[in-house]
Amino acid sequence: MAFEGLSERLENSFKKLRAKGKLTEADVKEAMREVRLALLEADVNYKVSKEFTKKVTDRAIGADVMESLTPGQMVIKIVNEELTELMGGNEARLAIANHPPTIIMMCGLQGSGKTTHSAKLALKLKKEGHRPLLVACDVYRPAAIKQLQVVGEQVGVPVFEMGTENPVHIAEEAIKHAKDHGNDYVFLDTAGRLHIDEELMQELQNIRATVHPNEILLVIDAMTGQDAVNVAKSFNETLGIDGVILTKLDGDTRGGAALSVRAVTGKPIKFVGTGEKLGDLETFHPSRMASRILGMGDVLSFIERAEQSLDEKKAAELERKLAKNKFDLNDLLDQFEQLERMGSIKDTIKMIPGLGSKIRDEDIDEGAFDRFRAIIFSMTKEERAHPEIINPSRKRRIAAGCGRQVEDVNKLLSQFKQMKKMMSQFSGNKGGPKVSKKMRRLMQQNPEMAEKMMGMTGGAKNNNPFGF
Repeated sequence: MAFEGLSERLENSFKKLRAKGKLTEADVKEAMREVRLALLEADVNYKVSKEFTKKVTDRAIGADVMESLTPGQMVIKIVNEELTELMGGNEARLAIANHPPTIIMMCGLQGSGKTTHSAKLALKLKKEGHRPLLVACDVYRPAAIKQLQVVGEQVGVPVFEMGTENPVHIAEEAIKHAKDHGNDYVFLDTAGRLHIDEELMQELQNIRATVHPNEILLVIDAMTGQDAVNVAKSFNETLGIDGVILTKLDGDTRGGAALSVRAVTGKPIKFVGTGEKLGDLETFHPSRMASRILGMGDVLSFIERAEQSLDEKKAAELERKLAKNKFDLNDLLDQFEQLERMGSIKDTIKMIPGLGSKIRDEDIDEGAFDRFRAIIFSMTKEERAHPEIINPSRKRRIAAGCGRQVEDVNKLLSQFKQMKKMMSQFSGNKGGPKVSKKMRRLMQQNPEMAEKMMGMTGGAKNNNPFGF
C-alpha cells in the first residue's frame, strides 16, 4: 500500500520528539531533517519537500510549541496540518454545468488507466442517481472502443461510439445524443500516447475548443512516481487541466506523486483508484490522507466504505437474531462476505486509529476467511444452525472434509463464541443501521474527538474475534 515506508519513517522520527519533555530548536531541526529525507525517499519532489519542512520548522520553533506541555504532539499536529494543506486542504468536487449535460474530458498517457477510470467515475455518479454516458474518442489504440464497451456494460452505463470517425466529430455528436436521451454527464474517453507529443496535444486542444468541457481530468499512474508529476505539469501547461485522478494508490508505490502533484501543478487530486474492481474509486480527502500517512487512521473513510458494502436488510435481520440470541454459523458466513466486500483486511484495519499503526502486515492473515469458510461448508445444516452440538467426533469429520486440522475447527468455534458474545453486547441498540448514520454525523461534526474514541478501542489484538 502507498505511503507505508513514509509512514514508518515519520513514526520513528516523531517517537523521538514525543520522548522529550521539552524541545529545543536543534531537536526540531533534526526531526525535520529526518522528515525531509523520508519525503525524498517517498519520491516527493525535492523543492516540495524542502518548502514543506521549512514551513513546519518555522511554525514548530514558535513560542506556543516550545512552551507547550506536549511539544512533541504539537509538532505532529503542525505536520498534519501542513500535509493536509500540501495536498489541497479541502476535497475538490466535480464541476456541474448550469445546463446539462456536464462534459468531463478524460485525458492521460496510454496505460494510465484512463478508460477503466472513466467507467469507475461513471459508476460512482450512477450510484448517486445520475445518468452518465461514456464516449469512445480513442480511435487509434486497437480494441480501445471494445474495452470501453465492456467496462460500460459491467457498470451499466451506455457507451456512444462512431467507430474510427474524427474524435472531435464524435464528441460533438455524443453531446447531442446526451441531450436527446437525458444523460446529465458525458465522459469523453480521449486517446493517449506512450509519451507526450504534439499530435496528441493538438487533438485534445481541438476537442476542448469545440465542445468546451466543464472539467478536464488527467488520469495518472501513481506507480510512476515523479514521472507522474512531470506528466501532470506538461498536460496542465498545454491543455489546462482542472484536476487529477491518481490510479494504483493501492499498489507498491511510495506515494510521492500524491504529495507533489498539487504543489507542482496547482491542480487538486479529485479521485484516487484504490483497487482493480470497478467500484474501487474514492473521493480524495487531503485531511484523511494526511491522517493515514501519520498513522492516525481514517475513521470517516472506514464508515463510508462500511455503509457502501454492508447490506442494511441483513443488518436489521442480524440485530433481530442477536436480540433473541440466535446468531449462528450461517450468520457468520454472511458477515465474512460483507467484510470482504469492504476490500482488503489490511487496508481496512489501517483506517482504524490506534490499530493500523500497531499491527504489522505479517500479523494479518488475508486467507483466514477462506479457511473459515471451508470449515463451515464441511458442516451439516444442523451443525451450522446449532454449533453447540459439534462434539469431538464431529470435529474430526469436519476437519477431514475440508483438509484442515481439528485445531483449526476448534479455533473457528472459539472465535465464533467470542464474536457472538461481543455482538450480543450491541443487541440492545434499536434501529439497526441507523446507528452507523448517527456515528457518521458525529464524526463529521468532530472528527478529532471521534478518532480519539475509536483509538481507545484499537490495539488490543486479543480482543479481535478473528485473531488479527
